[in-house]
Amino acid sequence: MYTLSDFDFDLPPELIAQTALTERTASRLLEVDGSVTPPHLYDRRFADLPSLLAPGDLLVFNDTRVIKARLFGQKASGGKIEVLVERVIDNRTVLAQIRASKSPTPGTVLHLADAFDVTVGERVEPFYTLHFPDDCYTLLETYGRLPLPPYIAHDADAADETRYQTVYARNPGAVAAPTAGLHFDDSLFAHLDALGVHRATLTLHVGAGTFQPVRVENIGEHKMHSEWYEITPSLVDAIAATRARGGRVVAVGTTSMRALESAAQATLAAGGAPGTLRAGSAETDIFITPGYHFQLVDRLITNFHLPKSTLLMLVSAFSGMETIRAAYRHAIEQRYRFFSYGDAMILSRVAPHDAPKAAA
Repeated sequence: MYTLSDFDFDLPPELIAQTALTERTASRLLEVDGSVTPPHLYDRRFADLPSLLAPGDLLVFNDTRVIKARLFGQKASGGKIEVLVERVIDNRTVLAQIRASKSPTPGTVLHLADAFDVTVGERVEPFYTLHFPDDCYTLLETYGRLPLPPYIAHDADAADETRYQTVYARNPGAVAAPTAGLHFDDSLFAHLDALGVHRATLTLHVGAGTFQPVRVENIGEHKMHSEWYEITPSLVDAIAATRARGGRVVAVGTTSMRALESAAQATLAAGGAPGTLRAGSAETDIFITPGYHFQLVDRLITNFHLPKSTLLMLVSAFSGMETIRAAYRHAIEQRYRFFSYGDAMILSRVAPHDAPKAAA
């Protein structure tokens, strides 16, 4: 049984990417072949991705859109507050984190962005319910600020408002970007289309909990945050067609992976066949750690993740602990850029019982 310490590593702080590259596809891409020991590692550019895929493969993207979820304001007493919306419940109700010198009680009125008031409702640990006076999406878009990850030191600017969104973002509701998708642009899509690589989308609204470290040494005691996802009938059909033609399902990002595997587990529990999906929406708090048996995803495109994070555990489950350790050592030695604005890797699934072969 692995413990939290097994997922720790030393990362030079200067490797944490603070800004995005001008060209999305200019990021580096580490191709990881974990079928042999030690794994074969190939340094590439993200623009090389089409050469690593085959006609008939299916890329599955998360089309969530990051909302301007950060607001500043004050209480009636004049005390300063910061609000980070975690989730939109309905057009006038959200769940949010509130940073203040004293926790507000239900009924408290908060004045935000020098523009409008919200009323604090019931506490839903660890969040507060906030009631908006009008459509919350409109108010957030007008007065809110883009919520960059906590390890990015600067406030969001105009460049971030473009680069911290995927080019295909469509459904607003996330407070963090599905960052593996930040490397794609329209030119790359045209190249992939010409190759015969297929595309499909799902929606998972990424919450701020994605940045929370695991704080218990026994990872089995960790409680995952919950996120909402939706699988469309067109995605169900696309995956069935991919399987029928012998193609591979490639998740673009861990959020796509979590949604696909959650839906596959739910389908299996409802009496469906292994490795199939049913359309619908649900909450997921799936926590994927080494030993997990993947139902659906064959390959994964992902950025490099934080030490002791649930996402590092997920990629370790997907490609094997030693493979991921070797890949991260290589990435640090070769000065790859880490985290949301950083570089990417492409991984393949290794079943828990499959021992990699010795390299020739």
